[in-house]
Amino acid sequence: MSRPARHAVPDTPSVRANRGWWDAAADEYQAEHGAFLRDAGFIWCPEGLDEADARLLGDVRGRRVLEIGSGAAQCARWLASQGAVVAAFDLSFRQLQHSQRIDDAHGSHVPVVQADAGHLPFADVSFDLACSAFGALPFVADARQVLTEVRRVLRPGGRFVFSVSHPIRWAFPDDPGAHGLTSDRSYFDRTPYVEEDEDGVPTYVEHHRTMGDWVAAIVASGLTLTALTEPEWPGTHTRTWGGWSPLRGRHFPGTVIFTCVRPTG
Repeated sequence: MSRPARHAVPDTPSVRANRGWWDAAADEYQAEHGAFLRDAGFIWCPEGLDEADARLLGDVRGRRVLEIGSGAAQCARWLASQGAVVAAFDLSFRQLQHSQRIDDAHGSHVPVVQADAGHLPFADVSFDLACSAFGALPFVADARQVLTEVRRVLRPGGRFVFSVSHPIRWAFPDDPGAHGLTSDRSYFDRTPYVEEDEDGVPTYVEHHRTMGDWVAAIVASGLTLTALTEPEWPGTHTRTWGGWSPLRGRHFPGTVIFTCVRPTG
């Protein structure tokens, strides 16, 4: 039985905890959200922003694209359908087994590997584009390390687009109802959210960064921030996903998407 806590957790225990959590939760996650994500679809966030409409990555045909924290590689599979040359990785082996299940059912093939986002198993300047839809970055203790690794594998001029929970959500309870509209903690409290087992060992860790923290990490990694997107909740979208809901979506953003490039100089 997990119990919630708030305290600092270094990188290695975060990785260990989240690998175990996602291995255990992958089946339920894919059963609950798979239809919304689609086997070959690129949904950026619970608001339902679709890359087919948003085109935040631009024209991907013929481009080498890396999906970071891919889960069952739904986004990578859609990118491949658009003519991209894709690779994907995830910390969770069980999530990658779901990718294989989908490939077997559809006759597709997405190259996937199990890896830690802080230590990418790819050569320098290997990709034209990289993307991450709520993958890896919310769960790492050192976001700058991940961003630096992404910069390393991107070619000069290459683009990295990633979505995470909007930092403002951390000041509110993770409740889709009216209770979730009243702030009950400081936005500036960066203490991670932790779930622990009965021995106090972390079993799930999520790290909070303010908007300024994200921008500072992007700049420090050597990437350049070129755009910031805060998707609005569509009026016709009635689906609730955890703390994301139409009610809360009408009041404040639930997701932020950062677009970055590796400078050419």
